[in-house]
Amino acid sequence: MAAETTALALAALLQAAQIGVAAASMNRDVGARWNASPRDTQPEFSVLTGRLRRAVDNHFQGLILFTIAVLLVMLSDAGNALTTLCAWLYLLARMFYVPAYAFGWSPWRSLIWAVGFIATMVMIVTSLFT
Repeated sequence: MAAETTALALAALLQAAQIGVAAASMNRDVGARWNASPRDTQPEFSVLTGRLRRAVDNHFQGLILFTIAVLLVMLSDAGNALTTLCAWLYLLARMFYVPAYAFGWSPWRSLIWAVGFIATMVMIVTSLFT
């Protein structure tokens, strides 16, 4: 498996782990019963739970673009040392983004996000010029 697709698979596993951590935090705040309900009402969550939920949403957005980047690199046979580096930078940035968001590391959260975003854009641009 190419490094870029390995990073994509690991990013998907990271997303699954993030969902689990956010769900556990919600369970602590409002109980498993609400978490398993249709969620017709919105309870008050702790600051940590709110941040964890937003980090999950943010990674869904980033994961869409990263998936597109990996597909473009693979389909255009554009994989090289740069795209490999970018794929691992994306994954590393996403791993640091979760605690950065959860613990309010400002401005580091935004800088970490930017690393992942720029790495993704470099992969897309690289695929266009190969």
